Amino acid sequence: MKSIFLTESPYRKQARFIAIVWTLLIFVGCFYPSRELPRVAIPLIDKWTHFVLFGGFSFLWLCAYPDYTFRSLVLLFIVYLLLGSFIEVMQGQLTMLGRSMELMDAVADTVGGVLGTIVFCSASYFAGKVKSEKAKINSASGR
Repeated sequence: MKSIFLTESPYRKQARFIAIVWTLLIFVGCFYPSRELPRVAIPLIDKWTHFVLFGGFSFLWLCAYPDYTFRSLVLLFIVYLLLGSFIEVMQGQLTMLGRSMELMDAVADTVGGVLGTIVFCSASYFAGKVKSEKAKINSASGR
């Protein structure tokens, strides 16, 4: 499982497929008519949903392309910032969906994306550290 966070991950193709499906899920969920959504009595459920969707978005795209650089992380940040903003603007324009444009949804998208990136980068760092420690142990034992 740890190898999914490493550059030489054998799971990159599967991760790309999942990231594409997740991105499509974001569009379907955000443009689904609000009158057809179940009413849930959880405070700020809309913001939490945006947070989780975009956290998953950034995490999954980084799994698909684990050989990240500072530049690619900035690009990913710009992508989820623009995607979240685009979705909010479109929700405001497509009034027949019963949705509205909310700045706090775009903020939740961005915060979720940042957290997903931090989680991935942290996991990647620790997976690489474990791999290098194992390599040191194996070379010391003559394997």
